[in-house]
Amino acid sequence: MLRVAVVGSGPAGLYTAEALVKQAAALPVPVAIAVDVLDRLPTPYGLVRYGVAPDHKSIKSVANYLRRVLESPDVRFLGGVHFGDHVTREDLLDAYDAVVYATGAMRDRRMAIPGEDLPGSFAATDFVNWYCGHPDVDPFAFTLDAESVAVIGVGNVAVDVARILVRDPAELEGTDVSEPVLAALRASKVREVHMIGRRGPAQAKFTTKELRELGELPGVTVSTEPAELDLAGFDASGGSAALAETDRRVRGNLVALRAWESAPAGGGRTLRIRFWLRPLEILESSSGTVSSLRLERTRLTSDGVFEGTGETELLDAQMVLRSVGYQSVPLTGVPFDSRSHTVPNAGGRVLGPDGEPLPGEYVAGWLKRGPTGVIGTNKADAAETVRALLADLAGGPGEGDAPLPRPGLLRYPDGPTPAPDSPLSGADGDSPLAGVLAERGVQPVSYAEWLRIETAEAELAQSLGRGERVKLPGREAIWSACRPGRHVSR
Repeated sequence: MLRVAVVGSGPAGLYTAEALVKQAAALPVPVAIAVDVLDRLPTPYGLVRYGVAPDHKSIKSVANYLRRVLESPDVRFLGGVHFGDHVTREDLLDAYDAVVYATGAMRDRRMAIPGEDLPGSFAATDFVNWYCGHPDVDPFAFTLDAESVAVIGVGNVAVDVARILVRDPAELEGTDVSEPVLAALRASKVREVHMIGRRGPAQAKFTTKELRELGELPGVTVSTEPAELDLAGFDASGGSAALAETDRRVRGNLVALRAWESAPAGGGRTLRIRFWLRPLEILESSSGTVSSLRLERTRLTSDGVFEGTGETELLDAQMVLRSVGYQSVPLTGVPFDSRSHTVPNAGGRVLGPDGEPLPGEYVAGWLKRGPTGVIGTNKADAAETVRALLADLAGGPGEGDAPLPRPGLLRYPDGPTPAPDSPLSGADGDSPLAGVLAERGVQPVSYAEWLRIETAEAELAQSLGRGERVKLPGREAIWSACRPGRHVSR
């Protein structure tokens, strides 16, 4: 029996668990495997639950696929277990044949400008966590008293944030947005949102589908500046024009953006998409909160050097949300590259200070490659890591051997449906962590307890007449549903 711990139950972690079960069964000599998936939260699915915007139901449906992974008889969910607190790296390496770290990217990048820490200036990650109902964020954290909001960034997260700010909250009633968040959105005073990119439209990271959705919002006027869409206007290097020639996504984005050139303001909310501007300073009001944002015009020189022109403008804004990228955070005791904010690795094998693979340690997802790709990118990424793990520990295909079928062709092995009443016991026996966690007074959340949370959310939605589920508001409500009648301080 090969026993593996996966730290993190988001897409990267669960795709890893899936690949472990399927690939181990597909080996020339199949290997029995038991996978424990650990997460610090009592809820699985990571970014799918707490990062995908509530109005993107088709993407959130990925949870239905990941649910099948947790229901595999060879996979066990251990929720509410904090790596570095409840269990250490040494605990896991002692208890399991291998450990896969898949904790994602949990911290936003900062802009490093004056005023960034003023009240009213936030990381977009905090705002996303708020409207997605993350238990780390108070459901009453945002009041949306600002009339003008600046969103710094032109990726899909920035698009999500801007869309939630300008969308009619009535359109969110059928989603899983919690009641306190929906109430705040209904009471919002936001009338104008500015989405601002440091570089040009050709360098913007948003995808065309998400961008076009902005123009389909009822009662919202989207506008762009023609001069900022001129590919040669602020780019003397020719790089923007070259991207438009070679990248279909860029061409699609430009079509959408040009359709909104100089759009007149309507009677509802307005979304202005700006380019070639970088924040210099967030200014303070007389009451000590955000009052405005000073921006500098930028350009690319003929040599491709990015620089400011010295020309500035002052943008009226009472809230600033920065969405300029994510970073993974170090895991206690695990090697970490502070420049790339990833775990050093070779094909998923964790590397030590000498550049050599560390026995039994692997990494997957954003912690492995950085915050790139979409949710589905994690599937191939996890498969690569698992191939390395099985080659090391289970006689899996090595160099020169016939490869396993591609991930989409692999199937789960036949087996009984598990009885997920206890996270520390199962068909394969007690979890290797059972003794350690018992000594430390930690009772992990089982898959069955997670299903209680799902049931409570479905019942809440039914009572409110609001779709299939409504998220429980806050940490205490989640834990109360998970373990009724028991006070849990987490």
